[in-house]
Amino acid sequence: MSSIHILKRLYKEYTKKYLKHILASVFFTVLLAASTSSVAYLLDPAIKQLFIEQNQSLIFVIPGLIVLAFTIKGASLYLARVIMINVSQEVRKDIQIDMFESLVGADTKYMDKQHSGKFITNLTNDVDMITNLVSTAILNLFKDSLTLIGLLSVMFFQNWKLALIAIIMIPLASFAAKSLGKRIGKVTTQQMGKAAILTTYLIELFQNHKLMKIFQKETYEKKRASDYLNTLKESNIKIGVVHVRASPIMEFLTGIMIAFLVFYSAKLISTNELEVSNFFSFLAAMMLAYQPVRSLATLNITIQQGLSGARRVLPIIDNVPEIQEIQNPNQLKVKKGNINFKNVSFNYLKDEGITLNSINLDMPGEKMTALVGHSGAGKSTILNLIPRFYNINDGIIEIDGQSINNSSIFSLRKNISLVSQDTTLFDDTIANNISYANRNATLKEIEEAAKYSFASEFIEKLPNKFNTLIGENGVRLSGGEKQRISIARAILKKSPIILLDEATSSLDAETESKIQKAINFLTKGKTTIVIAHRLSTILNSDKIYVIDKGKVAGEGNHEGLLKSSEIYKNFYDKQIVKS
Repeated sequence: MSSIHILKRLYKEYTKKYLKHILASVFFTVLLAASTSSVAYLLDPAIKQLFIEQNQSLIFVIPGLIVLAFTIKGASLYLARVIMINVSQEVRKDIQIDMFESLVGADTKYMDKQHSGKFITNLTNDVDMITNLVSTAILNLFKDSLTLIGLLSVMFFQNWKLALIAIIMIPLASFAAKSLGKRIGKVTTQQMGKAAILTTYLIELFQNHKLMKIFQKETYEKKRASDYLNTLKESNIKIGVVHVRASPIMEFLTGIMIAFLVFYSAKLISTNELEVSNFFSFLAAMMLAYQPVRSLATLNITIQQGLSGARRVLPIIDNVPEIQEIQNPNQLKVKKGNINFKNVSFNYLKDEGITLNSINLDMPGEKMTALVGHSGAGKSTILNLIPRFYNINDGIIEIDGQSINNSSIFSLRKNISLVSQDTTLFDDTIANNISYANRNATLKEIEEAAKYSFASEFIEKLPNKFNTLIGENGVRLSGGEKQRISIARAILKKSPIILLDEATSSLDAETESKIQKAINFLTKGKTTIVIAHRLSTILNSDKIYVIDKGKVAGEGNHEGLLKSSEIYKNFYDKQIVKS
């Protein structure tokens, strides 16, 4: 992505809509430039009239005009910056909204490959750089360019020879800063990568805090944190060093310029080609021009940083989900909820082996179908394909004879609820976590869902009951309590198809019994697909499929599979007979 293309896109998509505000800011920069130039210009009559000719009639006028010029300068700068601050924050919000929309709309396959820490860094640091590019850089470009033009006009008015000498130094400073800008862009990219790694590590440390404690890895994690921080420190030092490199270069060039101008001015004064008052006015203009020249010279650094951030952020915004609606999709209408896999093949990555190989499944509607098999056999993959978390490579999946690929994604997922082993909860109240399934649900409906999921048993004992905050991912709840809230959420959704992914695993016998009762209520009269390592939970399933290495290795009911499937019999002997 070329720099010109990025700049055009940023203007078209994020800056153009605020053009009126930017033009208003430009207007105030014109006043700023004019007032700054007038300060330098007024030094000529001030010296000539007040000091040399001692004109007392102007003793209050000229100082008053100088005060007025500085007042206009300060007010104009303030208003210009306030306007651009508002523009920058609007641009920042727009970019972040686009990033969130991309994140929300992304495929599961895409999210599987992403790191949360990297996204957070993109959302914060990178967006800040882009914001500086489209706001601060714009303001400084107009402010400093117009100010410099005004001051150069004063310098030419005083003495064109000296002005030409001063102009020669400007390209030299710009050239020096341009080379630094390229280096800044490179080291900034490296620094963002290091920051992303640190953010990811911090998230993992929060999530795995108990694991760290139980395995007594505090010293180890401190060492890891120190290593990450040292690496980031080194990257920050590199950026800082490159930044400050501009200062000695600019100071050196400015020193040479002033020294030469003083030398040449002395010659001009000695030959009466330049008056002392003209020189001081010229010198004031040149000194005032120092800041805009320096700012313009280092503007390339801000631009390169912004471009670097844009190259990381825009691909996120541009991500196009693989799972797309077809044109004029059908609205899925579930009657019985029969689910059929017909010669379905699938693999997660092209360079990986086949996860499902031409698999055929017939899961009856309003009944329970269980999937049994070793870890990695493809059971969870089957569940993930039904709501189209992934697209199949070949074959067809139908619900009541309707292809899910020809149905709208919204209507498909509206008819499906998922309860998994890894319960996902938000740092919010219990009521809001349950009503995530239906934001229009009344408190009565929420309480009823909690009742049938047996969640009311522990909710009613809490001081704030349904208004209790449960912490990040329900940290204040037990595994069984989390699961019951998840089931309550599914009950509230009232979907005709229920997917259960090892929903009762890792629970004690008493909790499992309650969860199982809740599941029985949830799945009554519903099409239910269940994965369970514990055969005791699926013995009464209407249909059981044995999945092995991505293929159907057996199907039938419990009694039939004990006779026909060696894999199923081994599971039964290990879990039921020997227990």
